Amino acid sequence: MKQKYILKNLACAGCAAKIEAQVQKISEVKDASLSFATSTLSVTTTNDYSGDLDKDIEKIVKSLEPDVDVIKKKSSHNHSHNHSHGDGDSKIILVRIAISAALFILAILFKDFYSLRATMFVLAYIIVGYDVVFNAIRNIFKGHFLDENFLMAIASLGAMAIKEFPEGVAVMLFYQVGEYFQGRAVNHSRKSIASLMDIRPDYANILIDNNLTRVSPEDVKIGDTIVVKPGEKIPLDGVVIDGTSMIDTSALTGESVPRTAKSGDDVLSGCINQSGVLTIEVQKEFAQSTVSKILDLVENASSKKAPTENFITTFAKYYTPTVVFLALALAIIPPLAFNGVWNDWIYRALLFLVVSCPCALVISIPLGFFGGIGGASKNGVLVKGGNFLEALSKTDTIVFDKTGTLTQGVFKVNKIIGENSFSEQEILRYAACAESFSNHPIAQSIKDEYKNDLSNEKIEDYEEISGHGIFVKINGLDVLVGNAKLLYRYNIKFKEYDDVGTKVYVSVDGVFAGCIIISDKIKDDSVKAIKQLKDLGIRKTVMLTGDAKQVAHSVAKELELDEVFAELLPDQKVERLEELLKDVPNGRKLIFVGDGINDAPVLARADVGIAMGGVGSDAAIEAADVVLMTDEPSKLSSAIRISRFTKRVVTQNIVFALTCKFIVLVLGALGLATMWEAVFVDVGVSLIAVINSMRATNAK
Repeated sequence: MKQKYILKNLACAGCAAKIEAQVQKISEVKDASLSFATSTLSVTTTNDYSGDLDKDIEKIVKSLEPDVDVIKKKSSHNHSHNHSHGDGDSKIILVRIAISAALFILAILFKDFYSLRATMFVLAYIIVGYDVVFNAIRNIFKGHFLDENFLMAIASLGAMAIKEFPEGVAVMLFYQVGEYFQGRAVNHSRKSIASLMDIRPDYANILIDNNLTRVSPEDVKIGDTIVVKPGEKIPLDGVVIDGTSMIDTSALTGESVPRTAKSGDDVLSGCINQSGVLTIEVQKEFAQSTVSKILDLVENASSKKAPTENFITTFAKYYTPTVVFLALALAIIPPLAFNGVWNDWIYRALLFLVVSCPCALVISIPLGFFGGIGGASKNGVLVKGGNFLEALSKTDTIVFDKTGTLTQGVFKVNKIIGENSFSEQEILRYAACAESFSNHPIAQSIKDEYKNDLSNEKIEDYEEISGHGIFVKINGLDVLVGNAKLLYRYNIKFKEYDDVGTKVYVSVDGVFAGCIIISDKIKDDSVKAIKQLKDLGIRKTVMLTGDAKQVAHSVAKELELDEVFAELLPDQKVERLEELLKDVPNGRKLIFVGDGINDAPVLARADVGIAMGGVGSDAAIEAADVVLMTDEPSKLSSAIRISRFTKRVVTQNIVFALTCKFIVLVLGALGLATMWEAVFVDVGVSLIAVINSMRATNAK
């Protein structure tokens, strides 16, 4: 059983990690993942869970973050717009900061009035920091030590205790200023990411007895008729039954050029109707519609964390206790061992406490990856998790399927060769009868070419032989339709042809009847796609196909692929992929690109499986780790560029934050840094890292 909860007002990334860890400890919980970027907690429990999950989770959340509200997500109507401060809270904290800052400045000016000056500093501290101290004390009684409130309270109160009043107030004042702006930046980040996926329709105009009624998309049923006016979003998947219009598909595919929708055309939810009025017959309920699947896909992506995210979570567990231990050692050892001045070394130790919070990392890294996922979706690339986005940045080898991936997958009969007195029409009729139960593109091309009615044909004992073709009885005659391997398997004497194209051999009652030559055209985008991948430094491009060697090598030569393996059965594709994986350098990745339907085993075995043309395709979305929403192979290079850019942004944040903290820790230990630098490293660096993370949403 899977359930989701919105944690409203969740502003602390460290607390988010603690909530996730505590929920994970519930015995019946199989998996728990909390996305700080979306404030969404996803929990999967065992079927025999006997407790009250809602109450258990609320108890955990309230023990760690009393101000966070837990909202159970029941339907797609529940969308969270989370804020670390509501409008009222923002105004109150700004007033407190302003009053405290005024008192702080006045206290500095009154140099000759020590008692008044000290009173002003204490009053300024209480006004701006009472909630931090209160939260620290409350959390201590709950057994939660070393959180940000505790560290800031100890550091600032310690400074006040050794009569470093300006530093004590400054720590709390600038901490609150930094938290305010950091909260605003995080909220802006969340809104920016959410806006990238703002494709959910708010309503549908349902047509009942020639009257339009505005209803929720969830209330519309299959077969209902809806009307979409210019400027409105198409709320559900369906087929146009009246009207012509230009529709904007950019929210789904990243394509800026609108396309025409007319009577008989399929249209997808999430697209925007630009010009005419469209009357649409609904083909899928909202829960199964394209827009619903995409929203669910992107939302769930945050639960699959990248290795870098997991590393930072683990790092944060050890970083803070380590720095706190060093602070304690710094406060005690030098005065005792080297007769140092206690106040001096305590001050340096307090500086360590300020720097010991890893917020810059635990906030910015998840936001960076989720921003990258949102940016990719804006470009028509759906990535199912931060782990797959990071893996894309390490791509070394790309393996392609041929049909429908590099080629159009639209087959056409080019030539029919008759043998042993069989006419072209007879050969085509037997082949069309044999392929009558198949939806394969090659079968469809044969049926399209034949055009005649097959209802009078007596078809029996149909058997599809994987990787070979079809055996069937037609009007009492044994008919074989397939590749050369099929005829070899049944010991049929036949002539192999060397024409370029897919060859379908036909045998009737043990006699070779002839051959049908079918051709497929390379996509116009494929040549550009392979060149772009080479320019990105991809070491090897490979094609795996079940098609004939001659056809496969012809396509590979035109596209300048590095390797090609043809005439492969589905299991042989997996075996070949296993061999290619052995050749991939350590730390690098192999990705497979296919149609997401026929290549599920290979998609699953690759480091990253990518499905082409996933719009409206259930199988593609289910099978792959990444879905390219159009049939353009060049989207692959976009996906890799976005992943690399996101990884650079994340790496920049890690290096910047750790470098700043390390420098201030060293300078602080040497007595060369003050609380001012420490506060900047805590909140200032966090703010800069969050702002930098948002660059990932604009990656292309």
